[in-house]
Amino acid sequence: MQSPSLSHKDVSFLEGRAYDLRRKLLLLTGKIGGAHIGGSFSMMDILVVLYHRFLRVDPQNPRDPERDIFVLSKGHGAVGYCLVLADMGFFPEKDLDQFNQTGSRFGVHPDRHKIPGVDASTGSLGHGLSLSVGYALAKRHLKRQQRVFCLISDGELCEGSTWEAFLAGAHFKLGNLYVIVDFNKMTQDGSLAETMNMEPVRKKLESFNWSVREIDGHNINQIVEILENLPEPKENTPTVILAHTVKGKGVPWMENTSVWHYGGLDEEKEKQALADLAHYYGRNGK
Repeated sequence: MQSPSLSHKDVSFLEGRAYDLRRKLLLLTGKIGGAHIGGSFSMMDILVVLYHRFLRVDPQNPRDPERDIFVLSKGHGAVGYCLVLADMGFFPEKDLDQFNQTGSRFGVHPDRHKIPGVDASTGSLGHGLSLSVGYALAKRHLKRQQRVFCLISDGELCEGSTWEAFLAGAHFKLGNLYVIVDFNKMTQDGSLAETMNMEPVRKKLESFNWSVREIDGHNINQIVEILENLPEPKENTPTVILAHTVKGKGVPWMENTSVWHYGGLDEEKEKQALADLAHYYGRNGK
């Protein structure tokens, strides 16, 4: 079902950005020798909708005090995140040719002091949600109706600090805090069920007094609809969205496997991945 606010042109644009950014990520991986492809692909549709349609941010004024705050807690997805920021105009895309190279400002995890548009330096899993709780408390103290968004990996649900932050978010009634779980059910060491079975995740989060919603994290309509119908920041209950995704989405042999949590592409693999991605999007290699 299509969101009433979305036209077919809108959907086509957003899907086109998601395809193009996945494609650019594959090409960049070939240049730099390796990247976190799997988790970047699983969250790409969410990031595209957030930045192209929803977040109140200004690439010309990245530190605008009235902006929405976004924290990528799963900092290993920085390569995908930075491609989205470049696509929005925060910095030239060509700068990413030095991603994770000696002397580059673009490390494998994002640094807020070096990259325009990045609100938090992250990468040590389990810290991002705690940072976001602090941001949300600060904005409320300053009486600003700003929203704080935090994208976490499902693997971070294994971290005790994450659950402490969930407790704090509900205790302080942070209605201006919105968490999105990239629920691809995979970690770098195998499936989440094998590593640390977290089910039933929804019931656990509800027991922590959060408002929980679930979507297909690759369905543009569902992502737009859920974001456009979030509670206002003045509400007393924080919101968490379980976005069911697929690690490596778009390239069949990269999907649902920890092998492509991080990997490199030789010329043959790059060509095959690009062809498979184009087929997935019906682009016929374009």
